[in-house]
Amino acid sequence: MMMTGWSCSNGGGDQVSPPPPPPSTFSFTDLTVNGSLKGFTHYGVNTTPSLKMSFSDKVDRNTVATATTFSTKSGTAVPVTVTYENGDSAIIIRPAAALSYLTAYQVTVGGSLKSSSSKVLQAPVSLALTTEIDAKDKFPQVSDEELLTLVQKRTFRYFWDLAHPVSGLALERNTSGETVTSGGSGFGIMAIIVGVERGFITRTEGQARMQKITNFLRNAERFHGAFPHWLNGTTGKAIPFGEKDNGADLVETAYLVQGLLAARQYFKGTDVTETAIRDNINAICSAVEWNWFRKNNENVLYWHWSPNYNWDMNMPIKGWSECLITYILAAANGPYTVPAAVYTSGWARNGAMKNNNDYFGLKLPLGPAFGGPLFFSHYSFLGVNPNGLTDQYADYKTQVVNHAKINYAHCVANPSGFYGYGPNCWGLTASDIPNGYAASSPTNDIGVIAPTAALASFPYTPDASMSALKFFYYKLGDRIWKDYGFTDAFSLKDVWFADSHIAIDQGPIIIMIENYRSGLLWNLLMSSPEIKSGLHNLGFVSPYI
Repeated sequence: MMMTGWSCSNGGGDQVSPPPPPPSTFSFTDLTVNGSLKGFTHYGVNTTPSLKMSFSDKVDRNTVATATTFSTKSGTAVPVTVTYENGDSAIIIRPAAALSYLTAYQVTVGGSLKSSSSKVLQAPVSLALTTEIDAKDKFPQVSDEELLTLVQKRTFRYFWDLAHPVSGLALERNTSGETVTSGGSGFGIMAIIVGVERGFITRTEGQARMQKITNFLRNAERFHGAFPHWLNGTTGKAIPFGEKDNGADLVETAYLVQGLLAARQYFKGTDVTETAIRDNINAICSAVEWNWFRKNNENVLYWHWSPNYNWDMNMPIKGWSECLITYILAAANGPYTVPAAVYTSGWARNGAMKNNNDYFGLKLPLGPAFGGPLFFSHYSFLGVNPNGLTDQYADYKTQVVNHAKINYAHCVANPSGFYGYGPNCWGLTASDIPNGYAASSPTNDIGVIAPTAALASFPYTPDASMSALKFFYYKLGDRIWKDYGFTDAFSLKDVWFADSHIAIDQGPIIIMIENYRSGLLWNLLMSSPEIKSGLHNLGFVSPYI
């Protein structure tokens, strides 16, 4: 008897059919952008690029349109035209209309592309394009002197128009609301002096603002005479800068005192108003208990003290950094002065702050490799004139000038190959960055340029700073020139432009341009008895003492 419909298998169950063979594939072989082979990331591309992708087989033209996407980084589609070469084994993609300048685009040919013999593309192909900077000037050309005045005037508005309405102090940044900054307000006070001197405001207006500021500061919350980093602009109460940073900030206080002393030397009239301003400033400055911040008479100053956490922040102020002015003021003659040993052992670390290595052929007397962020050579020297200033550790003109030149040389050398860097586009310092904040320097370079770095270096690198200023204003002005001057930072690599203004970055721009032009703030602060005695007591030599 014959049985049908029966089969046997070794496993004893239903027979499983083998999987179908994978489809045949073809592959991407080559890519050029405007005839150039540069990998899958291209910068400085013209606005009508030609992208040629080659494959191992002829493509099916019917699948090209759905497989191809060309869009901005934000996802906006760009219409394209496609032509074919090499017997349809190469497709040439062009935007149907000119692309926007300085914009990032993504181009992808996806897996739905098929060959004429129905083979499947082995893997999608993507490339990133960033178009070139528009070479046209964004604003009419003016003389260099007119441009410097324009930048100072527009930057001044940050400290004048945006000042807190009750206290007159500077907002931490343009979006800070009630939060004012003590150190940034010191910079803002110096900016007011420039505003009066340059005729942006009248002397009477400057007097009124200084009265408001100093009246407020006399009644604001302090800790052993020192101010917190942030204050509420209406109440004068401390706003915590961090969990344990809710008390005194000695460095920010030093920046504020630097500005106040410069204002006292400027508003020296015998009338009732200017006399009252000086009286307020003397009361505020003389109350700072510098020696308290030695923490039990150690030979170093400490940055923070909190009424709740005492010395828990535990940050000794050691050089080389932006904090030199703190030690100069602490050593000044007065009831709370500190001895020179605090400077020698604490700040100078008995000489350990020395560097004396060469970078790009430039000797750097002090500090970290390549000098660190440029604000190291700005904040204390807004009022302290480095020209002719020496002590046993350094010639400070050499220090700040070579620091700026090293920063410039690094950006020109551009070891990381960041798009846009060069003789007209340089300057690494602390600033906003995409999704955060960072202290950029040659050893921490993420491709973000901060205008304050080059512009506050005008006294040190006038030609290179002017080249940067012209590039920022004429070529990038449509992106970074706003109501309160240049925005904080930008990255041509990432096509990112900050919309922020920050007091401690805006202030050095207007102040150091003025020191470059007239030496005004240097002459004022260096004329103050506190600075003269502080420098003398620490063993400095200067034409001013």
